[in-house]
Amino acid sequence: DVQLQASGGGLVQAGGSLRLSCAASGLTFDDYAIGWFRQDPGKEREFVAGVSRTGSIEYGDSVKGRFAISRDSALNTVYLQMNNLEPEDTGVYYCAADRIGYSSSYYRAHGMAYWGKGTQVTVSS
Repeated sequence: DVQLQASGGGLVQAGGSLRLSCAASGLTFDDYAIGWFRQDPGKEREFVAGVSRTGSIEYGDSVKGRFAISRDSALNTVYLQMNNLEPEDTGVYYCAADRIGYSSSYYRAHGMAYWGKGTQVTVSS
């Protein structure tokens, strides 16, 4: 079974940093694009960042210049480094995998094939 385990969330003050990890198992890691998404209660799930199988990257507009996504094939893990956090970044962060797409437009059109359970990020003002 495909499993995606997100970790690294927590409570941080505005301006602080967190690094999220997404550990993948049950799939051939290099065959999949990985994306990070977040959701607040009552709101739609929002694309945060995605990395393709070959390392192409896209960020959501609200996190550009503050967040960085990377992947480590040796560890089957994707990271999301979050800097200069803002209260608006609060939410449950999910990672997801797909054999084809990693971008916000792909997600809106097709969704993602596999989802992990989320990790809570809370940014206090």
